[in-house]
Amino acid sequence: MAEVKTGTTRARIIAAAAELLAEGGIDAVSTRAVATAAGVQAPALYRLFGDKQGLLDAVAAHGFERYLATKREAPAGADPVDDLRRGWDSHVEFGSTHPAFYVLMYGVPQPGRRRAAAREAHRILLGILERAAEAGRLRMPAEAAASIVHAAATGVTLSLIADPSGDGDPDLSAHTRELVLAAVTTGERSDQDASLSARALALDMTLNRQTHPLTPAEAALLRDWLRRLATG
Repeated sequence: MAEVKTGTTRARIIAAAAELLAEGGIDAVSTRAVATAAGVQAPALYRLFGDKQGLLDAVAAHGFERYLATKREAPAGADPVDDLRRGWDSHVEFGSTHPAFYVLMYGVPQPGRRRAAAREAHRILLGILERAAEAGRLRMPAEAAASIVHAAATGVTLSLIADPSGDGDPDLSAHTRELVLAAVTTGERSDQDASLSARALALDMTLNRQTHPLTPAEAALLRDWLRRLATG
């Protein structure tokens, strides 16, 4: 877990809340308990974080910082599908190792909002999927594939957290991962056997990343046709 420098009141509060979360889950992170553990008065929490939700957001960002750092620093491999596989495994491993932080991030419904750390994780996943689309390895638009991969990985991780005894299927994550990847990606691409949808997605991504002689209106029309081919 990423360490928080304890030299500021804000840092002490986040560190105290993180420790309470790790030891007792979200229910243990009460305003009174955090203030006592951090050695501050309750008004300091509201001044620095606005409300309890603001404090939880800061704790979640703290908990996910090391996880996101590994994602940011991971070099792009030759095969984006292998990168997806490694990304899935690191996601599940983090959740299994730090269940309280994971449940705070993904197990507590927050209709209409997504924490900044979760948004960054989504952008990293989307970037890998866009590379897969550009390589002709994606069966559907990157955003749709990202939703499927994220939902499946989150469901698997929460299932593993709910069964800490490990009595369930030890290969649940790997089996689900391969089923999901088979659903959203193609096999090794070749110009001879690439599907029409994969070709359309690859050209769409190329238009986004490279210069071309089309006017904005022409490019928009072509992208519309390509996306219809990709999803048709």
